[in-house]
Amino acid sequence: MNIGETMRAAAKAVTANKMRSGLTMLGVIIGIAAVIAMVGLGEGAQKSISERLQSLGTNVVSVRPGSGFARGIDRGNARLTVDDAEALAGSDVIAAVVPEMESRYQVEYGGSNGNLSVLGTWPDYFGVRNQKLADGRFFTMAENDSRRRVAVIGALVGERLGVPTASLLGQKITIRGVSFEVIGILAKSGSAGFQNPDEGIYIPLATAQYRVAGSDQVRTISLQAGSASEIPAAMAEADRILRREHRIPAGGAVDYTIGDQAALLETMQETARTFTFLLAGIAFISLVVGGIGIMNIMLVSVTERTKEIGLRKALGAKKRDVLLQFLIEALVLCLSGGGMGLLLGIGATALMQRLAGWQTAVAPEAVVLAFGFSALVGIFFGLWPARRAARLAPIEALRFE
Repeated sequence: MNIGETMRAAAKAVTANKMRSGLTMLGVIIGIAAVIAMVGLGEGAQKSISERLQSLGTNVVSVRPGSGFARGIDRGNARLTVDDAEALAGSDVIAAVVPEMESRYQVEYGGSNGNLSVLGTWPDYFGVRNQKLADGRFFTMAENDSRRRVAVIGALVGERLGVPTASLLGQKITIRGVSFEVIGILAKSGSAGFQNPDEGIYIPLATAQYRVAGSDQVRTISLQAGSASEIPAAMAEADRILRREHRIPAGGAVDYTIGDQAALLETMQETARTFTFLLAGIAFISLVVGGIGIMNIMLVSVTERTKEIGLRKALGAKKRDVLLQFLIEALVLCLSGGGMGLLLGIGATALMQRLAGWQTAVAPEAVVLAFGFSALVGIFFGLWPARRAARLAPIEALRFE
């Protein structure tokens, strides 16, 4: 019996009972669809994290206050000030320095109000953070030095105040009782982690310190290196300057932390990757369960077709012919289920993106892996029933009732 005849016999056996074959494939269909959908969701999450962190700025290093120690005694939270930022700005290694002071305040316009994020910073902030203008202009360093009450607003600020954002350009808004003129509106950039730049209001740092917050401390000092390869040098230079400014000896415990976006990106992507593997692992379990279902049905099929097997062997069919036929039947069931599950999984990821707004990405390697795994399931779980059928003695098989 040649391979063509064996495949035709296997296909005929599978299509003879369409209902049972369909129900047998159901476990594989659900398993493959779940794998594609979960991996697609995880890949989309990693891509989204990368894009959002890139929108916060490239080659950016962040300096934040840590805990201050004196002779081994905790003296409370340390401080970062504009003096630290000015000292860092004097370095040739660091391309740009941006001090930031952020807090949430009650913002009023006309009869509307909302609790919004207000960030005081220098004009270089918009370039470092890749922020673009939709209308108006950015404030200048001269306006910062003179503590002018001007503001640049995010693309969704107007919605939070109950008016179109574009209508606020040139108007006065009140931040913590202080009136500010809106001179610019940022282009929409999207949420980035816990922050949403589109809902923020940006004002000169000196104005924020002396007219709004009443404090000379800054929350963060962002540094931009000239390129990704210069980030380690920029971090080392920032550490040297801040040790000098804070009078910390070499080897002493520092009262600040320095971290770069690349490390944060890697950590967040690793977390997303771990969840992807976890979800895909759960989906693979359902695929294994589907394989067990196929094995059970194949064992039932062997029992039902015992006389047929005995007749074929009596007419000269060899063990390998019977083994190959039942193995092909299991493969046809798994690969057919895998193909349907693949289409279902791709459709599910597209549906999640369309209806829920989640970013998804169907990776080609995930498709190959899932489809290849379905073939392995067919071989693995079809092998035992196939071997059982091949080992049947012709005379005893013909006698089977």
